[in-house]
Amino acid sequence: MASANNVRQLGEAIAAAAVTAALFYFGNGLEPRWWLVWLAPLPLLVFALRSSWWAAGLAAVVAMLVGNLNMWSYFTKTLGMPAVAWMQIYIVAGIFFALGVLLFRALALRGAVWSALVALPAMWTTMEYVRNLTTPHGSAGSLAYSQLQFLPFLQVASLTGPWGMTFLLVLFPSALALGWHLRMKDRTQAAYVVGAGMGVIALALIFGSARLAMPEKQTARVGLITSDVQGNLLVTDPGADTERLFRDYASTARALVAQGAQAIVIPEKLGVTLEGKSAETDAVMQSLAMQTGATVVAGVVHVDAPVKYNEARVYQPSSSAIERYDKEHMLPPFESNLKPGTELVLLPKKDQLWGVAICKDMDFRDPARRYGKAGAGLMLVPGWDFVVDAGWHGHIAVMRGVEDGFSIARAAKTGYLTVSDDRGRIIGEVRSNAAPFATLLVDVPSTHHATLYQLMGDWFAWLSIAVQTFAVVRVMLPGSRA
Repeated sequence: MASANNVRQLGEAIAAAAVTAALFYFGNGLEPRWWLVWLAPLPLLVFALRSSWWAAGLAAVVAMLVGNLNMWSYFTKTLGMPAVAWMQIYIVAGIFFALGVLLFRALALRGAVWSALVALPAMWTTMEYVRNLTTPHGSAGSLAYSQLQFLPFLQVASLTGPWGMTFLLVLFPSALALGWHLRMKDRTQAAYVVGAGMGVIALALIFGSARLAMPEKQTARVGLITSDVQGNLLVTDPGADTERLFRDYASTARALVAQGAQAIVIPEKLGVTLEGKSAETDAVMQSLAMQTGATVVAGVVHVDAPVKYNEARVYQPSSSAIERYDKEHMLPPFESNLKPGTELVLLPKKDQLWGVAICKDMDFRDPARRYGKAGAGLMLVPGWDFVVDAGWHGHIAVMRGVEDGFSIARAAKTGYLTVSDDRGRIIGEVRSNAAPFATLLVDVPSTHHATLYQLMGDWFAWLSIAVQTFAVVRVMLPGSRA
């Protein structure tokens, strides 16, 4: 009899882990189907409430590892990272997921239903927040990024950052699992738990829908350019090679300015400029700005020996002085030899304020939050992606705009030219390989909108840490054992 029960439990564990893993695999990652993530933990949570603790924990770890195999090729081939790096990241994620599932199970079986409801959401949110603070990849990998196409829900980021979105994503299956568990013993409590979970999410969606309906005000016309022609996919040598590439981009930019572009954004690391020896290269874009009245942002590797910077050089029609923004967050190991910057670059315009950042900077809450606090309404962002992550990494920046109240114009090599507003709507998008010099010209809202997240920062992440701590203490209290 015991053997039969063990076989049955093993079969249920495999089935629960397989379904949860499949939902994570297709619902998250480089090409997420956002609706699947809402249900991903559900099979495992239902299984946990009717199985032994060790079976539930093991199934949770396995589900998380298998579900994130969709990132294996990206880590090991695209980024060239060792397999152990993928294992470290997702084994840790699997352990946290298992601990959250076991905490949920323990509280539910002891009758602490309301604590059980928030245990896993708080645990998972805490893990994402700590990972954001301790790794060189910031918030990349958060479950929240799977929801970028679900615009009403995306507006929660304006209140809580990605942390509130992650919490609600995991709260949904937790409520359903508890409702299923309680349905035979206490239908009234089951209805209360499910109703509370659904009610909170409904309020979030009502808020999001109302925010999307608010009218936008002032706009700016921005032009984006990139070239994936083979010779332009390298960081060109200083001097004549970089000057030639700048002239090619400037020629295309003139056509966009003729159509009314007020700002031109060109990708990062086009070529190399040397301190004190870049006058001829800079003159190409500076003359374009002075002659046309457009602001031009172009990315280079700037060498001030022995230091190198990933730099966006800003050419303005109102001044011959070139402003420089140095990228703050580098991508290891590719940029480990570059020195991070620390200063914002703000470009005052008539009734507007623009800011400048570079690629991976937008994976982090800062400098985006500092730009939001300064009142930026439009961010000009040179970038460079890896083809396969064009939608995933290229769109992470969209959430920064929702969080901090600004639109984003991002031009990447081997990715997308993307313009989004502060509600996360994609105003225009073109693949970087659409033409020898792919272009995008759109009118985008450029007025800053203050948000709660911009004002209060990671308050919801700290609330989640407090909730998780309370849930753990409750399980450990004397006399609370099941």
